Amino acid sequence: MNNIKLTIDDKTVEVAPGTSILNAARTVGVDIPTLCYFKLGDMPIENRPGGCRVCVVEVEGRKNLAPACVTECTEGMVVKTHTIRALNARKTVLELILSDHPTDCLVCAKSGNCDLQALAQKMGIRQLHYTGAQSHYRKDTSPSIIRDMDKCIMCRRCEMMCNTVQTVGALSGINRGFMSVVAPAFEMDLEHSVCTYCGQCVAVCPTGALTEVDHTNAVIRALADPSKTVVVQTAPAVRAALGEEFGLEPGTLVTGKMVAALRRLGFNYVFDTDFAADLTIMEEGTEFLNRLTKFLEGDKDVKLPILTSCCPAWVKFFEHQFPDMMDIPSTAKSPQQMFGPIAKNYFAEKIGVSRKNMVVVSIMPCLAKKYECSRDEFKVDGNPDVDYSLSTRELAMLIKQSNIDFNALPDEDFDNPLGESTGAAVIFGTTGGVIEAAVRTAYELYTNKPLPRPDFVELRGLEGIRSATIDVDGFDLKIGIAHGLGNARKLLEDIRAGKSHFHAIEIMACPGGCIGGGGQPLHHGKLDILKKRQMAIYREDAAKPIRKSHENPFIIELYKEYLGKPLSEKSHHLLHTVYFDRSRSPILIKSNGKCE
Repeated sequence: MNNIKLTIDDKTVEVAPGTSILNAARTVGVDIPTLCYFKLGDMPIENRPGGCRVCVVEVEGRKNLAPACVTECTEGMVVKTHTIRALNARKTVLELILSDHPTDCLVCAKSGNCDLQALAQKMGIRQLHYTGAQSHYRKDTSPSIIRDMDKCIMCRRCEMMCNTVQTVGALSGINRGFMSVVAPAFEMDLEHSVCTYCGQCVAVCPTGALTEVDHTNAVIRALADPSKTVVVQTAPAVRAALGEEFGLEPGTLVTGKMVAALRRLGFNYVFDTDFAADLTIMEEGTEFLNRLTKFLEGDKDVKLPILTSCCPAWVKFFEHQFPDMMDIPSTAKSPQQMFGPIAKNYFAEKIGVSRKNMVVVSIMPCLAKKYECSRDEFKVDGNPDVDYSLSTRELAMLIKQSNIDFNALPDEDFDNPLGESTGAAVIFGTTGGVIEAAVRTAYELYTNKPLPRPDFVELRGLEGIRSATIDVDGFDLKIGIAHGLGNARKLLEDIRAGKSHFHAIEIMACPGGCIGGGGQPLHHGKLDILKKRQMAIYREDAAKPIRKSHENPFIIELYKEYLGKPLSEKSHHLLHTVYFDRSRSPILIKSNGKCE
């Protein structure tokens, strides 16, 4: 079809049919303010409910103002974006939104990073001409996410992420009129819903309506307690994104500076979750080889494909939505949760510290990790294996609060023995990385031959669903990969229908994997940022002297000295877990229809 020609603020614009005025204006550098409209990076996904009316413009020949985000361009259309009439309407609309919004900006978690606050400042709102009753909702605090719906502006961005991208279905618009809000069904607590805590809703919320549960103050109290030995572990994806919070380009590796900053914050030992990632490969890889061997011997009861189990949001997703398939994922804990018991048992014994006096803190790109470390099965007599989890954003905030000049820090190394890792471990931070790390080890353990090359580039990329066939000494190993829960659902439905031909599948809940986690510096789905973070991960892998998990000398020593061998009784007790059918979460509904 022929392109459409129109005029926007006296500029001639040519766009494809179906293009909105908003997007047409952006092609010629005309900025129209928005709140509810949201474009998810380079993906063909837009949130444009047209509800806030902040983007209204004048269209010649049209009596009413047109919302630019949902009004499609037509041939010969003449648009004026910043007339007095449009500006007045926008200010009126914004004042009406603000009249039903709390004014606790000084203590709001999103203060300084709030789209509503920024727009009010840009439009010069200094007083409100409209006053009246305000809508109030109870505050909902889950293990990972806080919902403060008094601050919800009904932009529906979270609903788009939860339903369209992740296909979780935890959030939707409910109620009518003044009490309209985005919430779980029946206004139940997020904790009782099908929410996976992936945090993608938090990452796109323009206000403080959705924020992460902040463990920063609890960590500060632990660091200030002289009776506690506080150790910290850092996930691989953090080092590829933390620098963005300090003005560095996406993809800048800051591993050494991150270690130095953590030491200056007062942690007694600075370890690497990558160590536990190598440990995960030993357990998960051995479990996979056992299943594969039985399959090749003709055992029809063996469960294949095996599914990776490193991502807690993905785990909660299949517990809720695919409980009939809980025997297919690996029973191996995530690296975060493997690190905890090793630190509080093996390492605590080495340094003569009791479990109750050791505090384990994790730095994660993920909000679901906060939930994961609170799960009861990861506690011993009420004492969690991992006490607190901070997001990448929270760590950046803590560093800034401590007046540490991050960019001027020297590069420092992790402590040992739980700080040594291989290149296979660091690639856990990106989609395809876990399965590539597993293949590196599984190949050598299966064939008893050296790996011809450590780089399996056929497993890399950012396509939502990928597949590859790996030649393992004549055997065709079929691998599937998905990132984003919407893509994961497609692979799971194929397995359920008996259509899957894969031997192993890696799944990560967030777009891009951990590099795009809900606790990372905000990227809004921009592929160029995710690609730069991904390449940083692969650079660190390539620079490692050891690139296969089973060759990590400290992992070898751990098994020799403490665990025995992969899948031993001790390994199974400390490093493996069980899953639960959450398809029928108990909900208590009061007589007034509210959920507790």
